[in-house]
Amino acid sequence: MTAKDRREQLLAVSRRLFAAKGFEGTSVEEIAAQSGVSKPIVYEHFGGKEGMYAVVVDREIQSLTGALSGALEAGGHPKALVERTALALLGYIEQNEDGFRILVRDSPVAQATGTFSSLIGDVATQVEHMLADQFRKRRLDAGTASIYAQMLVGMVALTGQYWLDNRELDKSVVAAHLVNLAWFGLSGMQRNPHLGAAR
Repeated sequence: MTAKDRREQLLAVSRRLFAAKGFEGTSVEEIAAQSGVSKPIVYEHFGGKEGMYAVVVDREIQSLTGALSGALEAGGHPKALVERTALALLGYIEQNEDGFRILVRDSPVAQATGTFSSLIGDVATQVEHMLADQFRKRRLDAGTASIYAQMLVGMVALTGQYWLDNRELDKSVVAAHLVNLAWFGLSGMQRNPHLGAAR
């Protein structure tokens, strides 16, 4: 096996184990044993479990970022944007279940970038700019676009996490319900919302 092939094999084994057991529950010994190599081979390629985990997470972030960016950059009607983004996330989960499980777990190394939450924050920033434009066109307060972007992206992300383990509905049905709530909620927004029942 070439060094490149061995590296890919180690990454595939560790990805599966990190998804099943988490970072803390996975050992270098187990990765080595399931790969049919000695521990020093793992250390030679990645310097340890942390290095291997970082590569796995980076690959998943790149894959998910590519899917979401494609949905966000395609342009068009805002409702179509919500549809594409919801389908992109659910499609990623469907095709990369192990990868998504790894991303939604807490990272073992405190870091500001390269995590699911930082990726979701980046997506919310892109959505914020799009919402601000739409808010201005509808004479709504564009200054509130950032909080609405967080709500919208958070709703999609948390639904994706729920759907990961609750697959009774097809992804297109889940996306349709997400869009139903998001779009019809957004389309009927008031200029000056207030809480009536809380008084």
